[in-house]
Parts: sequence; C-alpha cells; structure tokens
Amino acid sequence: MNTQSFSPINIVLVQDRFQVGDIKNNADSIIKTCLSHCSQGADLVVFPELALVGYPPEDLLYREGFLSQAKSECRRIQQVLAQSEIATRVVFGLPVEKHSNGSNNNIMAAGRTEPHHVELYNAAIYLVNGEIKQTYFKQSLPNYSVFDEQRYFISGSNNTLLEIKGQKIALLICEDVWQEAVVAKTLADGANAVLVLNASPFHVNKHEERLAVLQRYAQQFDLPIMYLNMTGGQDELIFDGDSLLIDRCGQLIQRAKLFETDIIRLTLAAREVNISHNNNENIDGDAAIYKALVTGVRDFVKQNGFSGVVIGLSGGVDSALTLAIAVDALGSEQVHAVMMPSRYTADMSLHDAREQAECLAVKYDVIAIEELFTGFLNALAPVFDGADADTTEENIQARCRGLLLMAISNKTGRMVLTTGNKSEMAVGYATLYGDMCGGFAPIKDVCKTRVYQLCHYRNRLSPVIPERVLTRAPTAELREDQCDQDSLPDYAVLDRILELSVEQDKTIDDIAAEGIDRETVLQVIAMVQRNEHKRRQSAPGIRITRRAFGRDRRYPITSAYRRK
Repeated sequence: MNTQSFSPINIVLVQDRFQVGDIKNNADSIIKTCLSHCSQGADLVVFPELALVGYPPEDLLYREGFLSQAKSECRRIQQVLAQSEIATRVVFGLPVEKHSNGSNNNIMAAGRTEPHHVELYNAAIYLVNGEIKQTYFKQSLPNYSVFDEQRYFISGSNNTLLEIKGQKIALLICEDVWQEAVVAKTLADGANAVLVLNASPFHVNKHEERLAVLQRYAQQFDLPIMYLNMTGGQDELIFDGDSLLIDRCGQLIQRAKLFETDIIRLTLAAREVNISHNNNENIDGDAAIYKALVTGVRDFVKQNGFSGVVIGLSGGVDSALTLAIAVDALGSEQVHAVMMPSRYTADMSLHDAREQAECLAVKYDVIAIEELFTGFLNALAPVFDGADADTTEENIQARCRGLLLMAISNKTGRMVLTTGNKSEMAVGYATLYGDMCGGFAPIKDVCKTRVYQLCHYRNRLSPVIPERVLTRAPTAELREDQCDQDSLPDYAVLDRILELSVEQDKTIDDIAAEGIDRETVLQVIAMVQRNEHKRRQSAPGIRITRRAFGRDRRYPITSAYRRK
C-alpha cells in the first residue's frame, strides 16, 4: 500500500452486555456509545455479533414481532445518527433478511416461514452517518456444542472490506475466523487488518484456544487482528469478553477485562496498530472460573426479575461454595440461607453452616425437618408395611427440604439456587424434587474436585468457608454414618472418568488404558446413562467446560443403546 494514500484510523471496540430480546435498550446503548466516542475523535465504533438483539436469540427469530422490532430499532439508529451533527461510522451485528431480488439493505420483519422468498442471515452492517454502506453475512454457521445457527440462518458468501480513510479492513463474524479457508478467501481482496465480531461463550482454556488461532493467522497473513467479544450471562452461557488485539507479528498487545464491560481503543495505520495504554487482563484458571460463576448468577437472577436467592445450607462443601458465589454476585442482603437439619445432621454441620452464614452476613434460618419427615413416614406406613428402609427414606428428607425452600421462594420472590455439582448430576447422586429443586444451578458444570479448588481459591481472597468444611469427608447426611464414597468411586477417579467420557467422548478402552479400573469405568458410565431422565428435569446451570449437561449434550432419555 502506498503510505501516502491513507490516514490513521481511530477505532473503538466496545465490549459490553447486550441482553437477548432487549432490543430497544440495546439500540439505545449503540446510539449513545457511538455518539460519545465519535464526538471524542473515534473514526469507527464497533459492537459485537448480534448486538442489536442479543445472543443467542434462538426461536425468537421465528417471531414476526421480534424481527419487526429489530428492523424498527435499526432504522431508529440510522435516523438518530443521520440527524446528528457528529460524524459517525459504526459496525454492529443483527439479523438481516435478504430478498430474492438480491437487496441486502432492508432489515425485514418476517421469519423463515417462506424459505423460497426470504433468507435470514447473521449479519453485520456498516453505517456511515446513518447510511448503510455495507452488509456482511456470516459465512460459517456453527452447528455443534451449544450452537445451532443452521436452524435459523443461511450462510453468506460475500467478502466485505470496510474502506476508511484509504485503509481496508476485512470484516468477519465469530466462527468465520475459526475456518482458515474463509479467512484466506476474505484476505485475498487486499485487506490490511481484520475485524472480528463475536458472541463467543466461555469455557475452561477458551482464552488460550482463541489466542493460538489469532496469533497464527496474524503471522501467516502478516495482518493485525481486532477480536471483539460480548460479555455477560445468558441462561447457561457466559460470555467472557476477553476481546483481543493482536499485531501483525502475532503479539498480544491488548486484552480486555474478563466478564466486564470494557473498551479497547487503538489506532490503525496500514498494518500497524497502536494503543494509548496497555491494560492487559491477567485472570485465568480458578480465578476466571469463579468469576464466570459469579457473573452467571448475577445476570440470571437480575435479568429474570428475582428479588434475591434462597439456598439450602447444609454445612457441606457444595452449598458453601454456592453461598459464597451468591453473595459475591448479589450482595449479602439479597441472599437467604436456610439450614434444615434432620436426625442425621451432625453438630459440626450445624456449627459450620452458621459460621459461614455469619461470616458472609446473610439472613440465616434453621428449620428442622424431623417433624415433617416423621409425618411423611407415618402417612406412608400403611403403604410401606413390611418393606425395609432404603433410599426412599433418604429421598423423603431431601424432598422435605425442597418443599420448604420452594415455599420460602414463593413467599419472598427469591429464587432457589440448587447446590449440586457436575459429578453428582452425572451419576444421579441427587434427588428429583429434593436437592435438585430450584431455578438455577450455579455449580452444575463444576466437578467435585474442582469445587474444592474453587473453595480454596475463594478463601485465598478472604476466608469465608470454614476449614473443616474442606477437610471432612463429604456426606449427604441422610442416614447414619453416611459417606459419599460408600456409593461412589473416589472423586478424583470419578471426575477423571467423567471428563474423558462425557467431555471427550473417549471409549471404555481408552479410559481403562489410563490405568483406571475397568469395572469402575463400566459402573460410572452405566450410572451416567441411566440418570439422563434426572438431568433432563434439572435446573439450568452455568456452563464452564467444553461439554456441560444441558444444551450441548443431548442424549435420549429412552434408549436401548449401551456401550459394550
């Protein structure tokens, strides 16, 4: 490129929350933020994938009213920017319909009810002073894991270069950048930088995966890459932000904050990028996971209009971690902890639960379930006549507690947080309509061994979980001298089997080859298979691994298939 033919471009990447369906407020945010930064000298302001409607909109895309509002709010953005005395250039994501006549500047209102006449795209538009200059259609539609974009969208085929002050910026959307063929085809048109709009959810080690791909492309194509992601929780998904600026040599020169709104300001001159200050985020490992869980609880509770949460606090490690997360997410005043002891509850459990509740300054009540439990046993005695006690009586206790928690929820408007972890959900070590009872499951995708890791991490910040909770043997306290390991393999072994089987789809032979007892592997996999019906009825929970139970692991409840 002739160095005399361009001028430097001041670009602002806006990492923010855009709630699904909150189209008017999303549009207001785009307008306000764009005008603010452009008035301060920004040449281009950029927002994430589908920022106007939020991600993922799922079957809202079939609603005519939803797309009509998206069309209306897009036009309002155009009108406001067109009438402003401030010169503006903005890029943001939204769903766009393309008519059969080839027009792509009309954000239409109907869903894909007439597929021969209407095509819906995951798109990004480039506005200059309110006028649509270019529209880009996402080319690679992910249809794996938590993504099902081919259900809603048509793949685009156009390459788009934004021409600003003599410079050319290639525009891509999320999955596009994971497909080398798409990247190479786009860059063949002579771009001198790459801009990627994303709605990329978090899982463990996601930062390292993104960074490796972006650095490889930057070096391979000798181009800087601007990677913009959204942030915040949306049901089970957590968008971590983690927006990145990579120079042409593959060096990370800016990393936005994790799980928070943030701004990356940069200047692009040919293939060189410069920043005014270096404020790289450096949160990974347990710190990133814990922050993801806090973000997920905060956004789910607030966005769904609950006044707070109520938690059954048992004196065990799972409820202790859940309570800490809830307080960090919502504040002590919005959290209510309830201890519900039975004849099997140890004094140390009562003491440790009270200690943690007092440490975190939450409302705390003790409601004994002995009278309820006895009442149920008496009522059922004629039906159970002659039958030995078994897990039925254990489950009755759990269901007594679930009933109490839901009653408090109904009366106070606070949502019940369940406290079950991924290890328990996998093998069915939980009671339907008992400890599984609730509206949201913060640690549903956190295996038991990681629960302990996160507790130790949280205590390093400030000691809020009693030490004895972390050192005593885990127990459900539903019968005399009960211990989890009476019914389950050692958690270190169990969690490794689950990681290999559930998250990595390894075979029984593969797992046993790691030195794990084959009979134990068979036992665990059998428990996972026969408890699908429980997981299907469980509360939604925060996804932190590559494969969580929920939207990205879809197994039939009824199936004759068994791994041999």
